[in-house]
Amino acid sequence: MSGPSLSSPEPALPTSSNPEGKRGIQAVMALGDFRKLWLGQIFSQLADKFYIVLMVFLIDQHLLVMGGGGTGVLADMASDYGLDISTRTKVITLLATGIFVANTIPAMVLGTLAGVWADRWPKRRVMVASNALRALLVVFAPLFLLPGPLWLGLPWGYWGLVGMTFLESILTQFFAPSEQAAIPVLVPNQHLLAANSLYQATSMGATILGFALGEPILRALHHLFAFAGIDGGEFVLLPLCYGLAALSLARLSLRETPKPPPTTSVWAEIGEGLQVLREVPSVRGAMLHLVLLYSLLAALYVLALQLAALISSLGPSGFGALLAMSGVGLAIGAIVIAQMGHQFSRRRLTASGLGTITFTLVLLSQLRGSLIFTLALCGILGIGAALVAIPAQTTIQEETPEAERGRVFGLQNNLINIALSLPLVLAGTLVSSLGLKPVLLLLAGLALIAALLEKPWQRC
Repeated sequence: MSGPSLSSPEPALPTSSNPEGKRGIQAVMALGDFRKLWLGQIFSQLADKFYIVLMVFLIDQHLLVMGGGGTGVLADMASDYGLDISTRTKVITLLATGIFVANTIPAMVLGTLAGVWADRWPKRRVMVASNALRALLVVFAPLFLLPGPLWLGLPWGYWGLVGMTFLESILTQFFAPSEQAAIPVLVPNQHLLAANSLYQATSMGATILGFALGEPILRALHHLFAFAGIDGGEFVLLPLCYGLAALSLARLSLRETPKPPPTTSVWAEIGEGLQVLREVPSVRGAMLHLVLLYSLLAALYVLALQLAALISSLGPSGFGALLAMSGVGLAIGAIVIAQMGHQFSRRRLTASGLGTITFTLVLLSQLRGSLIFTLALCGILGIGAALVAIPAQTTIQEETPEAERGRVFGLQNNLINIALSLPLVLAGTLVSSLGLKPVLLLLAGLALIAALLEKPWQRC
């Protein structure tokens, strides 16, 4: 997992908008077009999280009432697969899983294909169109609450929401690689580390705020519009967020090199993206770091349930507090890297992050059951994750040829979504057979090996 060569940090370089060569978030935010991209990212990512919350909200408040609360064919099917849907919460969880699956399949299958088209089409148009189409798509959500026939024991509207989620996720696959490939076009190389730090901090902040505030905002909008005599106020939120994202991105001035009509097939262009990984060791190493990191984080999603269950004041349902604390740590780490990361080599930042993750996993295996220590260690683990993710993402942006960025980022999204999915199954199986402590130590061992492969003690 070798990354960029270890060398002395480069001095800050002056630019027309940054004459003194300053670094950090302030310098990045001085770039007007990056601000527009950043605002588009905020609204789009908040909308993505609000979307999931809205789907669960509709299942709970409307569809279960229409479908009889999990009786009939649904109950028989659940029994055949050994699933317990004896309570309303368990029914909601089962139905929400269908939404999650519909949201995940396009991310696992279409990422690389969407990346090829992101290279062929103008990135600004792709970003604007994907958000505008998502805004239009979610306008039809109220239609799926209309009474209708049951299918497999569920209202037809549930299957409509599943289908809408699948289409929404397809559009997201086109937005993501275009957004990531636009950053190095808008931001000079010397500011990419700070730009990616802000990007990661915003992503984590949107995740925390979106899931934490989604339901209260939906309920508030419902009651606010109901007070004015209008039903369905909760459906305003998603079109508003996606629409604001499209408006912000439409104002971008993105100077891209005109592309001639493609003369090769989509599959040949996917092969060209894979060739970048073969021929550019720094990109390949950074990609491996991201896959490893997201695999560890996905495993921790499962382990957080076990860790929370050992804390009497939390219980398994309080696992979200541990994940939120990891998110806070990641956001803090991103801000620190934005301000000071350019003073250190990428390899040392990565090795430090992997070493931090190793340290926290070992301590988590020893200090189970302590609320204060577990929360603190989750926060430190988030800082370690930032030290790995941000340098890796910056390296991929810098070292990937501009003409190949979309397909490389599409491939990256494919690999990351697989890395997020497989460990969810493996971690639960390993904990059931080995126990929590051995699994934590196993993950720590993987992180330690990756840190040692960086050879941070060497100078080049």
